[in-house]
Amino acid sequence: METQTNTTNWLEAESSNLNQNTEFGEKLPAFKFVEENKVYEFDVDFSKPFPKWTEDKNGKSVIKAIIPITFEGKKMVLWLNKRNPAYAQIVKAGQAKQTHFKFMRTGSQDSTKYVLVK
Repeated sequence: METQTNTTNWLEAESSNLNQNTEFGEKLPAFKFVEENKVYEFDVDFSKPFPKWTEDKNGKSVIKAIIPITFEGKKMVLWLNKRNPAYAQIVKAGQAKQTHFKFMRTGSQDSTKYVLVK
């Protein structure tokens, strides 16, 4: 088997940083769905891949997408678990060139759901 030292150098660095999250640019305030059943409108910036943040919660690995949005003229970020159905809705709508969204929150804590308003 032939070794490829040039190729593996970056793999060694990557391996040593597996459990670390990296900086992802401009620090922006986090958007929060404060009121239940209130419709919030925002625009999503799809110009770059969404940075990801990985953390362990109760022994499970959770991956959150950090979605850049503009809400009421302010740049913010929406932290959303990649397993959340709302994340898939945003990604699919982005593929269809949609950038403006209306969402509302129902429930709280473990029963929180984000509903796309058409």
